[in-house]
Amino acid sequence: MARTKIVATIGPSSNNPETIRRMLAAGMTVARVNFSHGDHESHKATINMLREVAQSEGKVLAILGDLQGPKIRLGHVKTGGIQLQLGEEIVLTPHRGQPAMIHLPHPDLIEAIQPGARLVIGDGEVEFTVAEKKGDTLRCITTVAGLLESRKGVNAPGTDLRVSSMTDKDREDFELICQLDLDYVALSFVRTAEDIHELRRLMSDKGLQIPIIAKIEKSEAIKCLLEIRDVADGMMVARGDLGIEVHPQEVPLLQKRIIRACNDVGKPVITATQMLQSMVEHPRPTRAEASDVANAILDGSDAIMLSNETASGRFPVEAVLMMKQISEITETAFPYDEWRNRRQAALPHATSVTEAISAASCAVAEHVQARAIVSSTMSGYTARQIARHRPPTAVMAVSPLASTQRRLALVWGVDCVLVPDFTDTDEVLAQTAAAMRKFGLKEGDRLVITAGVPFGQTGQTNLIQVHEIVYE
Repeated sequence: MARTKIVATIGPSSNNPETIRRMLAAGMTVARVNFSHGDHESHKATINMLREVAQSEGKVLAILGDLQGPKIRLGHVKTGGIQLQLGEEIVLTPHRGQPAMIHLPHPDLIEAIQPGARLVIGDGEVEFTVAEKKGDTLRCITTVAGLLESRKGVNAPGTDLRVSSMTDKDREDFELICQLDLDYVALSFVRTAEDIHELRRLMSDKGLQIPIIAKIEKSEAIKCLLEIRDVADGMMVARGDLGIEVHPQEVPLLQKRIIRACNDVGKPVITATQMLQSMVEHPRPTRAEASDVANAILDGSDAIMLSNETASGRFPVEAVLMMKQISEITETAFPYDEWRNRRQAALPHATSVTEAISAASCAVAEHVQARAIVSSTMSGYTARQIARHRPPTAVMAVSPLASTQRRLALVWGVDCVLVPDFTDTDEVLAQTAAAMRKFGLKEGDRLVITAGVPFGQTGQTNLIQVHEIVYE
């Protein structure tokens, strides 16, 4: 069974019960609902369907709501677009109906940009250099020739835009996310830690604590990566826009850097965008795509994500299954020794009891040849801290909270079982042993169990015990 989790985007190709059922069977553990498309009624229907199908199939499924963010787009361009040649001049303006000018309805961008800046259209199909700024118009030179079409996205790499990551639309969509009690919310175009704080304040006003995934897709975010990591609950390596903001050849090392930053503190990290892009149209990926997925796993990704492949592609189920099969094969060569060395190097620097116990439980499990490390957890924090060390031993969690069970569906290697609420150590041991029976553990198998005393509190892990299963 794959230990790397799979995030699949739900869209026209997959938004029906039978396909969702097959994607769950194929290995999907997190469903991404993209708020850049659709309306609230369609999102409600999708989310309700996801939950109903997961429950009927007995599967644990987390739901991630992905906010659109301040997407900058061109206005209307004449029907059929404009074929631009290399070196051709165009003029951008925020005003509609200006002859011989292209409508760019974003005065904030025009105000911030300076001569010499780059403007990248779409996924790089067209590119301009700003030659002159005159009032609120930009005279640009075409540096990458191509077809300029209406509503294409616009990126300005290197330009510091003083705009919030939360738009009015995002605030409305976040209301729905709160109403439907989704498991995660992804914040797009994060630039600084303040963007996370802004969303956190909005949650606080509602008395909610939904984990925030910061999407790293802006060059500004790279400059303050650790500050963003420390206030977010996880990160996504959003390689599409990131590969426009920076040179594409820089993305592989940035991917490793972002993943390592999250691994170091036990926060989940998703690697996303074009992982199996050819499977939008074809039933098999390219060899390069299979290698890309494998390398993201070896880098330490908690989860790997499918976007168009499952949202609008022809083979959504096959794409999920291919992800799982690549994961299973790659994980047979997972560098556990390297992670063991990293754990041993980090242990002297543990700053909390939970961190120390999480690292120690991995070492003890290997020494006593335990079948599993079991974390008794309310919030899932200890399970995440154990998983950050990528132990070869299976990692299990037991929790009385269904929300914790779903959220751990994003965390590498962790399977979580719901148990009745516990009040003392004997109950934890008894419920753990009962829960493990369904996973095929037999009498005499050893478990390394972590828990917190007193029970029922978060962040209080202070107990580690080796337990040998005895079935009466």
